[in-house]
Amino acid sequence: MAAEHAESVDSAAEAAGTEAVESAAAEAVESAGTEALSRLSRERIDHRFKALPPDAEGLTVGELAAQRRNLFTGGFTTPVLALSAERLEHNLALMEEYATRHGLAFAPHGKTSMAPELFARQLAHGAVGITLAVPHQVRVARSFGVPFVFLANELVDAAALRRLAAELDADPGFRFICYVDSVRGVALMDAALREAGARRPVDVVVELAAGDGARTGVRTEAECFEIADAVAAADTLRLVGVAGYEGEVPDATPERVHAWLRRLVALLMEFDKANRFADLREIVVSAGGSAWFDAVADEFAEIPELSAPVLKLLRSGAYVSHDDGHYRHLTPFNRVPQEGALQPALRLWAQVVSRPSPEQAFLNAGKRDAAYDLDLPEAQVVRRDGAERAATGVSVTGLSDQHAWLRTTPEADLEVGDWVGLGLSHPCTAFDKWKLIPLVESDGTVSEYIRTYF
Repeated sequence: MAAEHAESVDSAAEAAGTEAVESAAAEAVESAGTEALSRLSRERIDHRFKALPPDAEGLTVGELAAQRRNLFTGGFTTPVLALSAERLEHNLALMEEYATRHGLAFAPHGKTSMAPELFARQLAHGAVGITLAVPHQVRVARSFGVPFVFLANELVDAAALRRLAAELDADPGFRFICYVDSVRGVALMDAALREAGARRPVDVVVELAAGDGARTGVRTEAECFEIADAVAAADTLRLVGVAGYEGEVPDATPERVHAWLRRLVALLMEFDKANRFADLREIVVSAGGSAWFDAVADEFAEIPELSAPVLKLLRSGAYVSHDDGHYRHLTPFNRVPQEGALQPALRLWAQVVSRPSPEQAFLNAGKRDAAYDLDLPEAQVVRRDGAERAATGVSVTGLSDQHAWLRTTPEADLEVGDWVGLGLSHPCTAFDKWKLIPLVESDGTVSEYIRTYF
């Protein structure tokens, strides 16, 4: 009995010591992330940041923010992308409430913005981590203290795996999960991690493809089990669950999306029944883009009790700014209006530089400034002499590199020099065109600047 007691005491002491080490490491990373965010405010304004006032050259970002200039009268040049402070906060709070109400953990896809200040806001609003897509993005997130990264992609790059192994070994509190979808990929990961001398195994989830002809992912359940076997044979990896992306379901309809999600849940249950998650403290199941997260919530709610608690991880990312095109029509809040409504938070302001005919005008913003991979920008408001009005009779018909083509009908009141506010579609390709984005209050006051890293 005495020996057993001594062993118990030793184990408790060892656990306490491990927790202390993890806590100290987590505090160090958090401190480094806070300092990195602070450094953003000390960055100097120069030619790298388009649209900022020319007379702000040499000021720090923090100094310019403290001046609280007005977007329209404070010397900003056109085109200029603005992020609404009030709408951003609304969207952050709404998704926090949604995830909590449906019992979902939330790791929003950060590739939408690649903005550390927005990562910090999302974490403050209940996100457990940030989802990313490629190794460079992981480096950015870790540089700013993000504690949990879900890489919604396969990772077979040896250099990236060496760096990942070093990150995991240096910070016991850092949590990382990525996809696997082939035996070959598992072998490449194992070889790279062995060569790197990795001490902590990398957590992986088997990615189930959204169907034949979809993007990445395993096509059949039988292959999923083969990959799980390969992971089990590699002591550098640890299988922690299953995941996928329902947005890739071919010819998506509610019925098809729900059917695929049921396949994902069934795979999770089969893995658990086969004892694939032995000794785990938590099993992971993850899905959820910005178009079908209501279906994810519905199907994940049906997951029964398994051998360990289940982390039901939602990854929707475009919600942070929403949009005036693609997601406006697809958001689950349209299907379930009692859940609330997201608000488009981005607006691109451009200036009329040419009015060659009564039916045509040109703005000084084009593909270099606006998202254009899906829908064209939408002319929403016209601003002249400090007054705004609806952009009646004005529509965008095309984008050149640095011009927007406008068609104008007889009721359009548009002159050279007017500012036109454009709503954008698909925020995923809007943030990547702007390195420093003014955060604008409803009266036009710029209160902060959001730094992006693409």
